[in-house]
Amino acid sequence: MRPASRAGLAIVIATLLMATLSGCGWRGLNTLPMPGTEGRGPGSYTVYAQLPDVNNLQPNSRVRVGDVTVGTVTRIERQDWHALLTIRLNGDVQLPANATAGLGQTSLLGSLHIELAPPKDEAPQGRLRDGGIIPLASAASYPTTDQTLAAVSTFLNGGGIRHVEEITKAFATAVNGREQDLRSLIARLDTFMSDTNKQTDDIIGATDNFNNLVDKFATQKDVVDTALRTIPDALTVLKDEREKLTELADQLSKFGESWSNSIGRTRETLVAELNDLAPVAESLANAGPALLRSLHLFPSYPFFLDTVPNFFRGDAANLTAIIDLTLSRLDASFFTGTKWECDLTELELQWGRTIGQFPSPCLNGGHFNQGNPLTVPYRTDQGA
Repeated sequence: MRPASRAGLAIVIATLLMATLSGCGWRGLNTLPMPGTEGRGPGSYTVYAQLPDVNNLQPNSRVRVGDVTVGTVTRIERQDWHALLTIRLNGDVQLPANATAGLGQTSLLGSLHIELAPPKDEAPQGRLRDGGIIPLASAASYPTTDQTLAAVSTFLNGGGIRHVEEITKAFATAVNGREQDLRSLIARLDTFMSDTNKQTDDIIGATDNFNNLVDKFATQKDVVDTALRTIPDALTVLKDEREKLTELADQLSKFGESWSNSIGRTRETLVAELNDLAPVAESLANAGPALLRSLHLFPSYPFFLDTVPNFFRGDAANLTAIIDLTLSRLDASFFTGTKWECDLTELELQWGRTIGQFPSPCLNGGHFNQGNPLTVPYRTDQGA
C-alpha cells in the first residue's frame, strides 16, 4: 500500500474515532463540520432557533441575512413538537434580540436555508447574542416547491376551475328565455339600491339609536344581571304554584259566571227600582229653585238674606222676640222622640204648672194615658 493511501485511511479512521468518542454517532457527512462554511471564524457565536417544521433541511445548511450567507446550521434536534436548530453565526452579524427565523428556498429547485431578519410587525429590541434563542412565536416559513405544486394541483384538479364551464352553462340555461325578467330584476335592484342610498342617514340614525340603547343596557349591567338571576327563580315559583294559579283562575271564572247570573236575575228589579226613583228625582229637581233660595237663610240666620235691608236701617237693627222656656215647650222642642221625652212635662205637672196651648205628645192619649200605639212617639228606651 502506498504512503498516500495509508495517510488517507488514517484520516478516515481518526475521523470515525472522533465521532464515536464524541457520543454523536455516525449520521452521515452532514454531521461533520465542513471546511469553508460560514460561522467558523474568529468571534463567531452560537444561537438557537425554534421552528415548527424544517422539511428537508439538513445540518451544514446555510443561514442567510438579506440574501447573504452569514452562518451555518450545526445541529437539528426535536424539542417537544417542534424543531430546535443550533446555528453558528459570524462575529460581525448583528441582529436584534426579537429577530425572526424562517425556512426559505433560494429558487424553485434550489436548496433550503434558514433566513434570519429583523421583526416586521414591531420595533427591534436589544441584540441577539451568544446563547440567544429565537422562540417559536418568531418563526416563519416560505412555501416550498412541493407545497406550491401540491396547492396548484389541488386548485386545478379538485378546485372550482373545472366547474366554471358547468356553472356558465347552468347560468345560461336559467337565463335563456327570461331576459326580460332579468332586466326587470336588475332595474328593481337598481331602484332598491338607489332608495337605500337615499335612506343612508335614516339607517345611520337608527344604528346610532340602537347603539345608544345597547349603551343604556350596558350601563344597567348590574340590574340586567340581577334580573337574569331572579327571573329563573320567579319562573320556578310560578311553576311550583301552577296548580294554585289554575285553581284561582277557575274560581275567578266561576265567580264571573255567578256574577253574570246575578246581574241577569236582578236586572228587572233594578230597572223597576230605577223607574220608581225617577219621580223622586223629578220632584227633587222641581224643588231645586226653592231649595237654593232656602239656603240664603243659613249665612244670615235669623234674618233672611233677601230681607236684611228691611231690618237694618243705618248701623242698627231692632228685633222683637218671644222666647218660651216652659218645661213642656223645651220638652216638645228638644226631647221629643228621645228617651227623655215627657220627663220635663211630667215634672211641670207635678209642680202644678199649667201646660201651654201647644199640643203635647205627652197628653191626649200620649205618654201618660197610653193611648193609640200608632200615634204615640217612638222612645229609645221602649222594651228596655
